[in-house]
Amino acid sequence: MNSFWFLNMGVVALVVFLSIYGLLTMKNLIKLFIAVEVLSKGLTLAWIVTGYAKNHLMTAQSVAITFIVVEVCVVATALALIVNIYRHTKSLDIGKLTKLRG
Repeated sequence: MNSFWFLNMGVVALVVFLSIYGLLTMKNLIKLFIAVEVLSKGLTLAWIVTGYAKNHLMTAQSVAITFIVVEVCVVATALALIVNIYRHTKSLDIGKLTKLRG
């Protein structure tokens, strides 16, 4: 392992930390969703960097591409849910989601 790996893992740690901080502090659904996306991109980057360090780059890239494809489906579903929540509550604040109780 060289300094390249440590530098990249430092960037990954920073991205993951900032996204977790965003998840804990944000109240807007769109901002929460962006924080989740940043977290997933940080984990994808960690996967690729680790694959590069272990000389399994092609395997890491194929798993990362598969993860990104699955994530696109999750993004579409989550955005559809956010749009429907906005239509129902006229707000994206997570505090107003109590109206959706059955």
